[in-house]
Amino acid sequence: MRRRHFLSTPLAAMPLRAESGPEVIHAYGDGIPYTPEEYSELLARLAASGKVQSDNYSLGGVVEQFETRTAGVLGKETAVWLPTGTLANHLAVRLLAGTRRRVLVQSESHLYNDCGDCAQALSGINLVPLAPGRASFTLEEADQAAAAAELGRVVTPVGALQIETPVRRRSGERFDFDQLKSICAWARQRGIGLHLDGARLFLESAYSGRSPREYAEHFDTVYISMYKYFNAASGAILAGPRKLLDGLFHTRRMFGGGLHQSWPFAAVALNTFEGFEQRFQSAVKTSEQVIAALSRDANFEIRRIPNGTNIFRLKVTSVNAPVYRLRLEQAGIAAAPTAGEWLTIQVNETWNRAAADEIVGRFRKALG
Repeated sequence: MRRRHFLSTPLAAMPLRAESGPEVIHAYGDGIPYTPEEYSELLARLAASGKVQSDNYSLGGVVEQFETRTAGVLGKETAVWLPTGTLANHLAVRLLAGTRRRVLVQSESHLYNDCGDCAQALSGINLVPLAPGRASFTLEEADQAAAAAELGRVVTPVGALQIETPVRRRSGERFDFDQLKSICAWARQRGIGLHLDGARLFLESAYSGRSPREYAEHFDTVYISMYKYFNAASGAILAGPRKLLDGLFHTRRMFGGGLHQSWPFAAVALNTFEGFEQRFQSAVKTSEQVIAALSRDANFEIRRIPNGTNIFRLKVTSVNAPVYRLRLEQAGIAAAPTAGEWLTIQVNETWNRAAADEIVGRFRKALG
């Protein structure tokens, strides 16, 4: 799509890269990899529509509009814009735990592994990791951890529990939904606060057939990423009950997250959010047709992630993997660097740019 066409395309059909020739399928990442130029052009179009109002320290304007929109979709009373998912998860467990500073999490979770011990260092919260090497922990494991917290010489009861799904450290594997429901019911009976790290929840929904709201109803608070697949340059949404989140903008500012202007992020996120579920479901349908066709071809080996989402592995039996990746890019499919003989392939909205048979043709063309 050339630049003049990019600028004249209706917003609902927006997000295609400015490429000449066949439009590229980006088989990496969860969203559309806008260049700075493309992001700027999209933002300029949105601003020119007259529908984007600026915010003041992340209050009001399109930020508030987006907060209201996402809270409604998730079935929550309110939502708060935050600059990062790290801060969203941290503040959620901080609020829910209160004075009971022990919080159960997955050993493989982002909060436990990838946030620099922020909850421990900044809020005095003790994260208790469960189920190392697995996406899901069980009700029995949660119950044992809670019992251990109360049977020590100093009682340190569990105040909150976080579940991340899908789990990126497990290549997008989903948390077992039956266990999720049982654990949440158990936690509610014990007065334990419940937080869902649903950074990629809208991706999972397309694979599970359950709406984001169906997941969210089991939790007090829910975090959704705005940059992973809603294509904002940054941002996160934390949704939950009004009595818990009212006034959170003060804490947001205390932690250095009260950005003076967040509208350039929120405007793009809101534009992508509208119709995303339908568009991504279409992309998943196309990708499943591609996977089925390649699985029948002796030149390819496919490995799916058990209980997975938008990630799968692909190996070519007759071509060196790095060489194949370069040929694949020439054929119009961009992939991440290889890990040994395997390519890690991800499904995102760009899989809507061509029909399934054409995408299969590109994979076969790259064989040489």
